[in-house]
Amino acid sequence: MPIYEYQCTKCGESFEVRQSMGADGSSLNCPKCKAKNPKRLISSFSSIGSESFGSSGYGGSTCSTGNCSTGTCGLPMM
Repeated sequence: MPIYEYQCTKCGESFEVRQSMGADGSSLNCPKCKAKNPKRLISSFSSIGSESFGSSGYGGSTCSTGNCSTGTCGLPMM
């Protein structure tokens, strides 16, 4: 099951929910204030072990040299 991020439209609390892909979140309540119908947020996808763009979990950022495989960009290597 995928994990979706939501934000309460009343208090602004952000939270994550594991739910099926077809679910729309209309039955969810905010865990903080119990308000109904939170807004689903757009989040980035990350995959460990893949060598495709953006797989590092850092949103696809590149280092100053443009070659993060050297480990010189300041980000931990995966």
